[in-house]
Amino acid sequence: MNSDRNRTSVLRQLAALQNMPLAELQEKWKDLYGNEPPRFKRSFLIKRLAYRIQELFYGGLSQEAQDKLAEAAAKDPLCYLGKKNLAVEATYNRTGKILPGTRFVREWNGNRYEVIARKKGFEYDGRMFRSLSAIATEITGTRWNGRVWFGLRSTERRTGSSNSNR
Repeated sequence: MNSDRNRTSVLRQLAALQNMPLAELQEKWKDLYGNEPPRFKRSFLIKRLAYRIQELFYGGLSQEAQDKLAEAAAKDPLCYLGKKNLAVEATYNRTGKILPGTRFVREWNGNRYEVIARKKGFEYDGRMFRSLSAIATEITGTRWNGRVWFGLRSTERRTGSSNSNR
């Protein structure tokens, strides 16, 4: 009976997260994690707080599962671990920069094109390029805004509202 009451308490806490303003979510973060919250969107904080509430009640990943994840991440050249990268992600959200390791995939004219962001440019087809625009031009033979061609930004953003009657 007591476990049902505790489970109901967890469910209430999860439901309450949906109605909390950002400032309350940030305070909840400090309570549950013991540090300052990252500067991410409200939806991110809700998901992470929901996980943490459940983790504290039901228990987290076993040490064996954590070890397997760490082993898999160590073998993945695109996986970045460590607190240093949290700072990079926070910088990305504030500045709009693309994180190294980001993979872009685009299908065009029946072909699949894959690009990986690196610290000093973008890798495509075994070669380094300074910008996504240079790669889009290489692929299409026509000058393109690389962020638009790879779907990071819509063309509507440049021309105004999508509700315009043209």
